[in-house]
Amino acid sequence: MNFRNGPLGLLFHTLFIAFILAPIVMVCAVAFTSEGFISLPANGLSLRWFKAILDNPRFIDAFWFSLGLGALSATVAVLLAVPGALALARSRFRGREALLAFFMSPLMIPHVVLGLAFLKFFTSVDLVGTYFGLVMAHIIIIMPYALRLVLASATGLDPMLERAALSLGASNWTAFRRIVLPLILPGVISGWVIAFITSFDELTMSIFIASPSTTTLPVRIFLQIEDTIDPLVTAVSAVLIYATVLVIFILDRAVGLEKLFVGKGR
Repeated sequence: MNFRNGPLGLLFHTLFIAFILAPIVMVCAVAFTSEGFISLPANGLSLRWFKAILDNPRFIDAFWFSLGLGALSATVAVLLAVPGALALARSRFRGREALLAFFMSPLMIPHVVLGLAFLKFFTSVDLVGTYFGLVMAHIIIIMPYALRLVLASATGLDPMLERAALSLGASNWTAFRRIVLPLILPGVISGWVIAFITSFDELTMSIFIASPSTTTLPVRIFLQIEDTIDPLVTAVSAVLIYATVLVIFILDRAVGLEKLFVGKGR
């Protein structure tokens, strides 16, 4: 009997999906509790904790701050990753693997260690608690994600296409804009999205260098959990989950996720 396609395979996949979705479903369910503490099952359903988000400007301000921080950090990371990935994909030079390992090194260092290192360095240069320092730190930790995905798209790129454009009189910028960029665009888009999600969700490192004026949403949620045990944080998490599902649905209906992240004709 084929385990993968048989009844046991279907049961395994069902249990696996249920195991993955269970924490998300639990958070969304607890967000509708009418109790003043986290409890499930609840005695009744209520929207009081969703209304509490609107009454708490700290979460709203932290959300917009994280949104802007993630978008800026991901954009800068992609702008740095594109030339780096093209150079690594096209050239074979001494130290190439060491350079690639250096760019990927933030993935191998615990974020607690990175947070302490950033705190010490930013304190010495008077950047601790500043928006510029936070952006720089986020760019460093999300750069590997953007670089890896752009590099994956650039590795299979045929250099003869760009050379043909140059031989026909196109400038380097025109050849890049009209030939190279469309071919690596799926990697650029997916790299930006993964980098943005990583930046938006970053807590461990941010908590070391954030200040009251540069508090991200994950840090705000962490501070709320330390202070209280009310279900407000579950309502915030539920709103983020609903918003994510809505954005994915809109992108799938408007463009198509496969076309957006994989590319047309692949």
